[in-house]
Amino acid sequence: MKKTLTIALAASLCVAGVAYASGGHKAHWGYTGHEGPSHWSSLDDNYHACAAGNRQSPIDIGSAAHAEFKGVSQSYASTPLKLVNNGHTIQVNYAKGSTMTLEGKDYQLAQFHFHSPSEHTQGGSAYPMEAHLVHVAADGSLAVVGVFMKEGHENSFISQIWDHLPHEVGHEVSVSGSNLNVADFLPAKKAFFHYNGSLTTPPCSEGVKWFVMDEQVEVSKAQVKQFLGLIHENARPVQPANGRFLLHRM
Repeated sequence: MKKTLTIALAASLCVAGVAYASGGHKAHWGYTGHEGPSHWSSLDDNYHACAAGNRQSPIDIGSAAHAEFKGVSQSYASTPLKLVNNGHTIQVNYAKGSTMTLEGKDYQLAQFHFHSPSEHTQGGSAYPMEAHLVHVAADGSLAVVGVFMKEGHENSFISQIWDHLPHEVGHEVSVSGSNLNVADFLPAKKAFFHYNGSLTTPPCSEGVKWFVMDEQVEVSKAQVKQFLGLIHENARPVQPANGRFLLHRM
């Protein structure tokens, strides 16, 4: 249990993480200046992997080998709307019971959150936003689903969240009578790219299974602007692939 909790809390700092408070006693980090990504490894000894790791995220999504991935499935239920501004992103905390199964192993959906611009790029180009769905297994291992968000029509799912954006940092906000299901947010086409990477923020721990959806969802220019007006840009630069395999399920 201690190992699971430790990894989960580390993930919350990722902005890919399990999610409750930001920072704690850890060194403060950010996206600009002396606290920005190029300095993360020097801010805290625990952030060593941010510079020394060779399987870091995000990466550029380029050419990939075809793979079947028959052992991958998702089962998401509705959850009461509970969100937090953790100082690095807007994060929606998810009730227990929604899972992603990978070859017989269940990963519970713990939370999802947002980045602008997208952290992963595709063919060298970023999208206006990217959502990360963070799943945690009983042993503490992580699987994250990335969803690119392109500019287009207003997204009604996002509107449910943006209507209640918390300005105060560090306190979970429960929206009475409001429920949502992340399945309503995901693109209709379930094709994805897969690779092994890391948390995208300190401590940049490796061993994270990444699944980046092939198809994008739309979000309006005004919705992107609203997010940036509160959070500002929060994307780690693309990291070297270092020979890793990128797989693609059609």
